[in-house]
Amino acid sequence: MNSPALGRIPFPHGFWAGIRRLGLGAADIVRKAGLPPDLIDEPAVTAAQYIAIWQAYSDLIGDTAEGIVKLATAFETAKYPPAVMAVYHARDYRDALGRMARYKQMCPPESLLVREEGDACVVELAWTHAGPSGPPLLVGITLAFLLELGRRGTGLPLTAARVEFSQAMGDSKTLEAYFGCEVRIGTAYNRLTLRREDLDRPFISDNEELVAILAPVLDRSLDARQRGLSTSETVVALIKRRLAGGRIDIQAIAKELGMSERTLQRRLAEEQSSFKQLLMQARHEQARAYLADTTLDIKEVAFLIGYEDQNSFYRAFRLWEGDTPAQWRMANMARAAR
Repeated sequence: MNSPALGRIPFPHGFWAGIRRLGLGAADIVRKAGLPPDLIDEPAVTAAQYIAIWQAYSDLIGDTAEGIVKLATAFETAKYPPAVMAVYHARDYRDALGRMARYKQMCPPESLLVREEGDACVVELAWTHAGPSGPPLLVGITLAFLLELGRRGTGLPLTAARVEFSQAMGDSKTLEAYFGCEVRIGTAYNRLTLRREDLDRPFISDNEELVAILAPVLDRSLDARQRGLSTSETVVALIKRRLAGGRIDIQAIAKELGMSERTLQRRLAEEQSSFKQLLMQARHEQARAYLADTTLDIKEVAFLIGYEDQNSFYRAFRLWEGDTPAQWRMANMARAAR
C-alpha cells in the first residue's frame, strides 16, 4: 500500500465498480469529464481530475439526490479502499467517525470536522483549498456515506437528526427518505447531525487485528503527506476548516496537530510566522474564495470566515485589498467576464 505522490488524491477503484452497478460505464464518465481513458487504472488523480470525474457522474446520473442515494448504497463494502476499511472495522461509530476525519486528510479537497455538542454529533464538510467547491453531488455523497458507514458497521437502520446543504441537491424528498430526517437546503454549512447516543453503538464489523495492521501504514502515509507541507501551511489548512465554527485559538490547532502550544509557536517562529498572521491569511484567502461565489451574501461571507460583526470584516478586508468586499466582487466579476 504505497502512498500516492503528494499532491494527488487517492481514487478508489470501488467507485468504478459502483457506477457499473448503476448501469454507467467508466469510459462514459472519463469521456464526459474530458479525461484520458487510461485514468481509470490510476490509483490517484489530480484535484482538477477528481472534481471533473464527480461532475461527469453528476451530469450523467440525472437528479442529484438520486445519484447520491444510488451510489451510497451501491458501493460494495468489499471495494472500500484501505483507509475506509480501517474505519469500517473500528470499535464503534464514534471511533469510526474519528478515524474517518483523520484519514480524510489524505484525500483532499474535502475535510471533515467532527464535534459533539450536547446530545448531538455534528459532522461538517469543508474544503481545504481556496478555489470553488466540488459539485453538489460530491458534497451529498460524502455526508450520505458517513451515515451509510454507521448503518453497515452497526447493522442497524440508523437515521440522522438533521442534514444541511448549502446548495440545491435535487429532489429533497428522496434525500429525506434516505437520511430519515429533515433536509435543509440553502444553509451556510454542509453538515450531518447525528444522535450522540448512536456514537456508542458497537460495530459488528469490529476487527482489532485488521485495524492494527492497517492503521500504522495509514498513519505513516498521512505523516508523509503532511510533511510535504510546512507547519504554517498545515496550520492555515486547519484554520480554514474551523473558520465558520466560532472562535479559533492556537490551543485547539496545536491539539489537533498533536503538539503543545509552545511547540507550535516555536515551529511557526522558525518559519518566520505566527498564529495571528496565519489566522489573517486564512481569513483573507477564504474571503476572496467566498466573494468569488456570487450566490453568497456578503454578510454570509463575513460569518463564514469567523466575523460576527460585519463592520469588522469590512475593516479587515480594506486592509487586505484596499477595497470594500462589494467593490472587490464587482471588479472580480469584470475580470472573469474579460
